[in-house]
Amino acid sequence: MNVKKIAVLLLAAAALSAGCAKKVEPLDAIKNAGVLKVGVKSDVPRFGLLNTATNQYEGFEIELAKLIAKDLFGDASKVAFTPVTAKTRGPLLDNGELDLIAATFTITEERKLTYNFSTPYYTDAVGMLVKKAAGINSLADCGGKTIGVAQSATSKEAIQNAADAIGVSISFLEFATYPEIKVALDSGRVDVFSVDKSILNGYLDESTIILADSFSPQDYGITSKLASTDLAAYVDGLIRKWLADGTIPALIKQFGL
Repeated sequence: MNVKKIAVLLLAAAALSAGCAKKVEPLDAIKNAGVLKVGVKSDVPRFGLLNTATNQYEGFEIELAKLIAKDLFGDASKVAFTPVTAKTRGPLLDNGELDLIAATFTITEERKLTYNFSTPYYTDAVGMLVKKAAGINSLADCGGKTIGVAQSATSKEAIQNAADAIGVSISFLEFATYPEIKVALDSGRVDVFSVDKSILNGYLDESTIILADSFSPQDYGITSKLASTDLAAYVDGLIRKWLADGTIPALIKQFGL
C-alpha cells in the first residue's frame, strides 16, 4: 500500500472516530465547567436586584439560582449572574452565554416553541402604576393616555387587548429597563407604568398607586434552550420538589411577594 493510500485511510479513520465521539450533554457541560451561568434581573426589587452598596445580587430568583447551583455542585456560590432585560435575555440564552434564565420570564405558548420552561414557580398578573394626582382609577380612565412598558415584554399586548375590549384608545412608549419607565412616569412622559404587579411593588412610592385592575395572568418559569432537554428536565424536577416541600413558598414569603 502506498503512502498516499495510507494517508487517506488514516484521515478516514480520524473522521469516523470524531463522528463517533460521545456528545457532551448540556447538563454534563455545566458540571464540567464548574459554574452555572444564569441570567437574572438587576432592577426588580424582591426578584433580582443588584445591591450597589455590596455589588451583590439579591432577591427571590437569585436564591432559586443559588439553590440550583447548590444541588449541582454542593456549593451555592458556584453561580455566575448576568443582568438581563426582557429584550436581551432570549438572545443571551440562544448564543450560549447563559445556561438558564431566572428573570421574571413569562411562560407563553409562543415562547414554548423556542425555549424550555420549568413548571411555574410564581404566578402574577399585569398591572398599572400611576401617579396619585393623575386621577386615573382604572384602564377605563386611560383614553388618550400613554403607557410605558418594557421592550419585548408581554405587558403591551395584555394592556392593548384589555383596552380594545372596552373601546379605550391608548398609546405606548417602550423602554429598555424598569427604572427608565419609572423616571418617565415621574417626569410625565408616560401616564402609566405597566408591568407585572409584583415588579410594580418595587417601584411604589408615596406619590404613586397600583390600580386594582389586573390583566393576563403571568406564570414565571426557569428557562433553558429548547435543545437542552436534560437540563430542562433536571431543573423542572427541582422546581417541582421545592414547590412541594415548601422551599419556594417560604422564599415567596421571605421576599414579601
